[in-house]
Amino acid sequence: MKAPISEIFSSIQGEGTLMGRRQIFLRFSGCNLDCKYCDTINSKNTDHGDLLSVDEVIDKIDGLITPDLHSISFTGGEPTLYPRFINEIVESYEDIKTLLETNASLPEKINLIDNITYASVDIKLPEHFQRWDPNIFKNELKSIEMLMEKRVSIYCKIVILPSTKINEVEEIVVELSKKTDDQDIPLIIQPSSPINKWKRKKEKILKVSEVCGKYMDVLTIPQVHNCLGID
Repeated sequence: MKAPISEIFSSIQGEGTLMGRRQIFLRFSGCNLDCKYCDTINSKNTDHGDLLSVDEVIDKIDGLITPDLHSISFTGGEPTLYPRFINEIVESYEDIKTLLETNASLPEKINLIDNITYASVDIKLPEHFQRWDPNIFKNELKSIEMLMEKRVSIYCKIVILPSTKINEVEEIVVELSKKTDDQDIPLIIQPSSPINKWKRKKEKILKVSEVCGKYMDVLTIPQVHNCLGID
C-alpha cells in the first residue's frame, strides 16, 4: 500500500491547542476541497510529492525522532483520504501521540481511522469557497460526533479573513456548540496569514472572539510558525 506524500519533516506546531509542541509532520497530497485561504496549495494535487509505502514513511519518521518529540501530525492536503495508511502508521508508533489535522468533510473516512490521540477540525465558512455547499458543515458535525465517540481529544478551528462576516461565524458556532457542548471542546479563532493584513482590522478579531465566546470556550491564535519564520 502506498500514498502520495508531499513532505515529512520535524518542526514546532504553530496552530491550535498543541501550539509550541515538537511534532513530526506527515503531509499527504490530495484534497477534496478547494479553500481560498489554503497555505499548502501544492499539496492539493495528488501528483505533488512522492508515492511512498508505509515502510518508507516509517524509515523517514524514525530518522526525525528527537527527545522533545510530542506527537506525529497527519496533515495535508486532506489526510483522511488515506485512512488505512494512517492506521498502519499509528499502529507502528503506539507509544507516540498522534494528531489528525482535517477538514472533517468526509465522515465515512473519519470512521475508518482508529486510535488517534488528538484531532484538529477545521470548520469551514461559506466565504472560504467560490461556491458554498451546506453539506460540508453537516459532514463536519457528523465527523465531530464520530471523533467524540472514539474518545479523541478534539479542538475546532475557524480561519477568519478580513472580509469575514461576523453573523456567518455566529450561525456556524451556534450549531457547532450544540454538538460539542457535552465535551466542552475548545474553539480556535485563527486569523489568516500573513498577520500584517490585520493591522486595520484588529477590532474584527476581538468582535469575533466576543461573539464566539457566548457559545464556546474560545481562543484566538494566529499561525505562530509563520510569525517565527519556520515551516
